[in-house]
Amino acid sequence: MATTTTSPGDDTLRPFRVAIPDGDLEDLRQRLDRTRWPDELPGVGWAYGVPREYLRELAHYWRHEYDWRAAEARLNEWPQYMTTIDGADVHFAHIRSPEPDATPLIITHGWPGSVVEFERIAGPLTDPRAHGGDPADAFHLVLPSIPGFGFSGPTREAGWEYKRVAAAFAELMRRLGYRRYGAQGGDWGAAISRELGRIRPDEVVGVHLNLIPGAAATAEPAAELLARLSPDEQRRTRASWERTRAWNRDKQGYADIQSTRPQTLAYALTDSPVGQLAWIAEKFKEWTDSSDRPEDAVDRDHLLTNVMLYWLTGTAGSAGRLYYERAHAAYWGTEAEPSSTPTAFASFPRENFIALRHIAERGNTIVRWTEFDRGGHFAAMEQPELLTGDLRAFFRTLRTAGDTP
Repeated sequence: MATTTTSPGDDTLRPFRVAIPDGDLEDLRQRLDRTRWPDELPGVGWAYGVPREYLRELAHYWRHEYDWRAAEARLNEWPQYMTTIDGADVHFAHIRSPEPDATPLIITHGWPGSVVEFERIAGPLTDPRAHGGDPADAFHLVLPSIPGFGFSGPTREAGWEYKRVAAAFAELMRRLGYRRYGAQGGDWGAAISRELGRIRPDEVVGVHLNLIPGAAATAEPAAELLARLSPDEQRRTRASWERTRAWNRDKQGYADIQSTRPQTLAYALTDSPVGQLAWIAEKFKEWTDSSDRPEDAVDRDHLLTNVMLYWLTGTAGSAGRLYYERAHAAYWGTEAEPSSTPTAFASFPRENFIALRHIAERGNTIVRWTEFDRGGHFAAMEQPELLTGDLRAFFRTLRTAGDTP
């Protein structure tokens, strides 16, 4: 990786290009060739984790067919920068629209994602004129890597939980000269974007989320509660509880490990590329609108490029620490303070949790709620057209009301 250098306390924006040494790629190839495969029970599918034969096939493709240099070239089509905020290096892409009156928008990924998630939405959002859209819907995009993730990692000190990240991203937007802007995110990006709107209501004109933290049912709904809801919301509430219960039973383990012992896990993921691949590929299977394999929902090369950003930067551990820092923060377990910033929610049916509007409205100023019939957790990768359209529609309403820059 190559960046310009500056003093650690400097708040300048340093141009950045991805330039992975050939030796790192050769090391990866050798490690893949030496993979030590575990045994597997017959006929269990995905029930115990990633099936061995599927992972063998995916690892073979990674080793012999996947082209990192092509992916690297695509990433370098974006203008990228590094800056130091609160002692951490923050990597980001800054893609300005050809439309001079475009709305600034910061979009934040989550775990196990990266800025690669936004490859299919960046063009339509920044240049709608070239993609059959209305140029009035254009955005200037800021796509940061969360501190500890990818080229923003690893972090060098404790305490990088999502509220600190939100404060850092507010500083990033200030350094870029944006005084009024929107925010979007899913997964950790949802928590960060919501917090950004909460702490900077005079700067953030609107927050668009494809996951609302804390808005799912956490207990079996009582009859008194259901009686106050519409029939549709009653059905959604019951479904939300069933999905939460299934999550707690079968899918919460990765978060518990990363919330308690991320360092122990990091040794395995940093030493074994197939281990890192399995840890991430499983989530792309379970969290997407897929049936048999992740590729039902996301492009295989995009999935592998996302894995590469963890592998090449050695950030499995520092990315996992975000869970630990949140779980050990003083505010953990307390109810989030309300946000006054206008908020839109795009609900995709295969998201891990089913958000409930009557809960979401307790802590968010919900002004738009859209439920789609397809798509899952990685909305920008799975359904870029739907996400782009909903973003445009939401910020168009704010622009009409005079709330956008």
